[in-house]
Amino acid sequence: MIEINLVPDVKQELIRTQRVRSTVISFAIMIGLASVGVVVLLAVWVFAIQTGRGFLTDGTITDESKKLSSVKDISNTLTIQNQLSKLPATHNGKHIDSRAFDMLTMINPGAPNTISLTKTSLDTDTKTIKIEAQAENSFAALEVYKKTILATTLEYVKDGTKHTVPLVTATSLGDQSYGENSSGKKVLRFVITLTYSEELLSRDAQNLTIIAPSNGNATDSFVGVPESLFAPKANDIKENK
Repeated sequence: MIEINLVPDVKQELIRTQRVRSTVISFAIMIGLASVGVVVLLAVWVFAIQTGRGFLTDGTITDESKKLSSVKDISNTLTIQNQLSKLPATHNGKHIDSRAFDMLTMINPGAPNTISLTKTSLDTDTKTIKIEAQAENSFAALEVYKKTILATTLEYVKDGTKHTVPLVTATSLGDQSYGENSSGKKVLRFVITLTYSEELLSRDAQNLTIIAPSNGNATDSFVGVPESLFAPKANDIKENK
């Protein structure tokens, strides 16, 4: 079979070039359409969706701002810096409640007027200590107990200056009755309420010392150290030769 090519080489090259051009134009048109689509989507997102979301967010912020503005003293609690600045004052405002135990020990008269405590309660708001107790020596022990309380003082240091104040500013005697203790002995039961000086539990009162007329004194550094912990040094044993 014989084939005769009647199309010149120049014509064939032109046809191939036209095909390539058409292909390139087609791809360019598709890429252009895709780009236009992307631009349209971005425009919709920026000018429609984002604007709508911004409008809703602005409305939410406005509503929440109004709620916060209606809170009393919001300026005192809004920032972390303000909270941190209040920590030292909060710490200094805490009471040293453990001093109350030392005070109860110091105001207890010695034998034969020793007082046995059955219940105590501390109210830092009213600065009172309610004591429920009993005494084997009856009203004589109670009278000594009251006088001991009224004669007890507090010595402390504040701003480098030493001060002295009474332990209590007022006392109030409550119910009194007779009963039997666990040993079967007759005892006087009574309730007494003490209004103590605020320095007793205050952190501002440094190096506090509780001075009772008959029991010596108790200081912050002496808290929790019983006298029985110490004893005279033992003598050496001498061997018989």
